[in-house]
Amino acid sequence: MIIAFICIVLIFNTMETISIHRPKIVVIGSCNTDMVVKANRLPVPGETILGGTFYMNPGGKGANQAIAAARLGAEVTFISKIGYDLFGLQALEIYRSEKINTEYIFTDQKSPSGVALISVDSFGENSIIVAPGASRSLSIEDINKAEEKIKEADIILMQLEIPIDTVEYAATIACKYGKKVILNPAPASSLSNSFLMNVHTILPNRIEAEMLSGIKVMNIESAHRAAQAIGEKGIENVVITLGKDGAYVKEKDEYTMIPAKEVETIDTTGAGDVFCGAFSVCLSEGHSLAKSVKFANAAAAIAVTRIGAQSAIPYKREVVL
Repeated sequence: MIIAFICIVLIFNTMETISIHRPKIVVIGSCNTDMVVKANRLPVPGETILGGTFYMNPGGKGANQAIAAARLGAEVTFISKIGYDLFGLQALEIYRSEKINTEYIFTDQKSPSGVALISVDSFGENSIIVAPGASRSLSIEDINKAEEKIKEADIILMQLEIPIDTVEYAATIACKYGKKVILNPAPASSLSNSFLMNVHTILPNRIEAEMLSGIKVMNIESAHRAAQAIGEKGIENVVITLGKDGAYVKEKDEYTMIPAKEVETIDTTGAGDVFCGAFSVCLSEGHSLAKSVKFANAAAAIAVTRIGAQSAIPYKREVVL
């Protein structure tokens, strides 16, 4: 009886240890404050229109992805830079409330925190201009200070709202330790093949995929050609996000179209960031690329039914495949 009791205790303790294990994700990227105006439609160049609701929320692609990863089950360290101002200090408190490690969020005494000006139309589509501020001064020296955290991580998730030299250097450090680098190439930019060869999976949208491949993504056939062309730059895994149509996936030599969940879209702001965070969490848990995309689609589908970026990010218990 005593032996049986000990065995039960050992099994329980083992199960408890497994249940509390959380994948470690380091997100390197921007911290902004989003200033959003809703209107019936987006203005054309030179036009002024009257909008409706205005609201201000914390944002930035890096911050959005860090919060998404944290809410969806990962232990997250966020590497970023803020200004010494109200926006930056408020953002810091939000990250701490989300249980994100803020040890490597640095302060720039000369530059303000980043700001994004966002217009959203009645269909939920958006137009965004970002003034990066302090995010543009996140440096190679800052990455060196966080090298031990990168070494401990399962996945490094990055975007392009910080200096490209910093992104490339961080990818080199991650690869030195055999870590998976997930890149969301936004805003769209041309990238060197030597950098892309250090990327495990790239997550472009239609416009970013066109920038990388030279192929306009209009349908599944063109998505296939674009994914193939991007893969030829040295990346085995390509996931082209197609909004309400889902995502087109290249996993090594296999190609798959994974549909999105059908929902009533209210606001697409930050949905791509939710996708990236969710994808990284699922992949870091040892799941396949396809399952990670399905999980990311499901999380993003919830986000577009809500207003805002970080306020729309779901928790893991809400995501159903």
